[in-house]
Amino acid sequence: MSVTTASGEAPVGTSPIASIAHRPRLHGRVAFVTGGTRGIGAAICRSLAEQGADVAAGYASDRANAEGFAGGLTRDDLRCSIHQGNIGNADDCRRTVSEVIEQHGRLDILVNNAGITMDKTVLKMTDDDWYKVIAVNLSGAFFMSQAALPHMIERGSGRIVNISSIIGEMGNIGQANYAASKSGLFGLTKTLAREACFQLKRAGKLEDDGIGITVNAVAPGFIATEMLAHVPEKVLDGIKERIPVGRLGRPDEIARVVHFLVADQSSFITGATWEVNGGMDM
Repeated sequence: MSVTTASGEAPVGTSPIASIAHRPRLHGRVAFVTGGTRGIGAAICRSLAEQGADVAAGYASDRANAEGFAGGLTRDDLRCSIHQGNIGNADDCRRTVSEVIEQHGRLDILVNNAGITMDKTVLKMTDDDWYKVIAVNLSGAFFMSQAALPHMIERGSGRIVNISSIIGEMGNIGQANYAASKSGLFGLTKTLAREACFQLKRAGKLEDDGIGITVNAVAPGFIATEMLAHVPEKVLDGIKERIPVGRLGRPDEIARVVHFLVADQSSFITGATWEVNGGMDM
């Protein structure tokens, strides 16, 4: 199942940022969220849709869940399409970006959220454990961004948000592959942010009153999602004791930061990492 409606163009005016007082913040925008049908990704999709965007939710294999998620948004009068692909495969990244642009007519927002874990200590980690996590969590974000950027540069505007992790900042026993992939997103984010501005300027589209192209990262702490479902209660209690606010985060709290960063009004924020971790790393 794939449900969508056509997106309208943003209002034309001398100041695109100042002309949006009486419409949803993301009205007319199209957002592609990888890993968008579960957990943090699902919360981001719903948040962006509630802000007026047409959302394209990426998923890996569970079509029934993806269709159920899209149907739930549709029943709430929100706009959603679903797109299957393996983010660890460069060709799939390029195909799904093209598919979203063809179906929706444009792509304004890319949220690189898809991620996997294959936890083992360094001495027990296999080659496959390492390469698979790097391929999805880091290389996937690169190939998705590489595919989306030419379209954004041509249009003169766009938003990319990479979902990293507190583990990329602090490290964690048994997660060398995951920590390396999430830490790599920080460098990727800063480089993409610089190159996006450079390419806009080169194309003569870096304007004082434009919304431009921004690239930022969000680094969640420990969030109550399926990824933590199999963690023993005793271990979770220990984690909560290390979080100053005394609880796990909620997916909608990450989504709130993402929809702030992708708004037109956030055009002066780029190359930044936003930590949402309850004070666990500060």
